[in-house]
Amino acid sequence: MLDYLTASIAFWMTLFGVQESLLEFRLGYLGRYWFLAISASLLLSFLLSAPITIMLIIKFAVDPFTFPGNVILCAIAAVIFGVILSLAQWLILRQTEMTPKVFAPINTVIGILVYFILVWFNEGSLEWSGNPFSGWKTVIIFLAGGAITGGATGKALDFYCERVEQRLIQLERDKVARETRERERIEIERIEREKQEIEKLEREALERKRISREIALEEERKWYEENGDDDFDYEDEDDEE
Repeated sequence: MLDYLTASIAFWMTLFGVQESLLEFRLGYLGRYWFLAISASLLLSFLLSAPITIMLIIKFAVDPFTFPGNVILCAIAAVIFGVILSLAQWLILRQTEMTPKVFAPINTVIGILVYFILVWFNEGSLEWSGNPFSGWKTVIIFLAGGAITGGATGKALDFYCERVEQRLIQLERDKVARETRERERIEIERIEREKQEIEKLEREALERKRISREIALEEERKWYEENGDDDFDYEDEDDEE
């Protein structure tokens, strides 16, 4: 058991330590809490899965060393660890504007899968009791596995965040361009309305002026007719108009 515990600590602590060093550049100060949050979630997961495992072994006689008992216990532990780890990762990632909604469960599933593959390949060198460092070569393998998995998942998150950031920048640029075009369209419509209004006022002014001159001319004709002035030349007056 001490070998398995040592291998678990070596794998998970290396995994999330490498992730933290990579994510700190992308997530800023939030990346500093990554290792602490995951360590606390791992401890909580262990405290939750341990009594369930012990109860299954004692009350239901589940053999943790043979099939299918080992598969059942591993599946239960994986579910508990997966839920707690995903929750811890999500709580950190949700604080950022570029939260990858699927990274937390994917990262957790990858970590659990890689860990159990390493356990399966190194099961012959692991011991349930004795010196925790008796399989030091296995510990090195788990350290390397955690570092590789942490680096791959960390860079995957970094790449994803970069793509999301570029998309947000492009969306912002498109929004600014749309707003600029909309302002230009509104300004053009305003200028066109003002131009039409000015032309309308000019036509109305010309029409009033024409009507006023016709009324004045008609009054002048009536006056000359009433006063009998034969010298008034209506034809010339019309030509002048």
